[in-house]
Amino acid sequence: MSMNGKVALVTGAGQGIGRGIALRLAKEGARVALVDIRNDALTAVAQEVEALGGKAATFVADAGDRAQVRAAVDYAEQELGGFDVIVNNAGIAQVQPIASVTPEEVERIFRINVQGVLWGIQVAADKFIARGQGGKIINACSIAGHEGFALLGVYSATKFAVRALTQAAAKEYASRKITVNAYCPGVVGTDMWVEIDRRFSEITGAKLGETYRKYVDGIALGRAETPDDVAGLVAYLSGPDSDYMTGQSVLIDGGMMYR
Repeated sequence: MSMNGKVALVTGAGQGIGRGIALRLAKEGARVALVDIRNDALTAVAQEVEALGGKAATFVADAGDRAQVRAAVDYAEQELGGFDVIVNNAGIAQVQPIASVTPEEVERIFRINVQGVLWGIQVAADKFIARGQGGKIINACSIAGHEGFALLGVYSATKFAVRALTQAAAKEYASRKITVNAYCPGVVGTDMWVEIDRRFSEITGAKLGETYRKYVDGIALGRAETPDDVAGLVAYLSGPDSDYMTGQSVLIDGGMMYR
């Protein structure tokens, strides 16, 4: 296992992609700190980690609050005996025509999707430096961070921002032996895409499931993505095989975009 003895923290670990990442890192030998806003979901994922023979610690925190992120990282270090990887996975979607977006909606999605990543980068880098070691910072991006999508304009803007933060942080922290990369999924069969499909239906009049099927039909590999597909890439970015890779926002979408 490539991560034996390592400690990884995953935000948004209570469901979907975050859950898949946490379970995969546990299988790779990492001790995993699970962070989410829902304690019941964290407890369930922690039980799954332990059923795999792994060790997990849970911490309820809002990824958009820097003080709470710092407290989560401190807790992970204390409870699990180290700190080596952070996966800034927490995020939300927003389906809205640009003409209809409100200031409150913009503030909310940027707070979680962009500030949540920024605070995770800051706090993790501070911890790595204080411990006198390098580390891995891994951020949640999207195909929408490579191309803006209609009705997903503000969401796309947050993911373009994540790409920018990933590149800038990689340059700033390289001398500290800290790498910073991001993963960019496509259409993943999770609750988030159920909500995206529902909102497209409300706005465009498409039948429920129609938008989801349209996007899946455009995937070269012929199927929707799973959290496990994403988790495999994150495991690589978390482990030693990616030590010479930094500043990249890697598409893993089954063949939707070619950059």
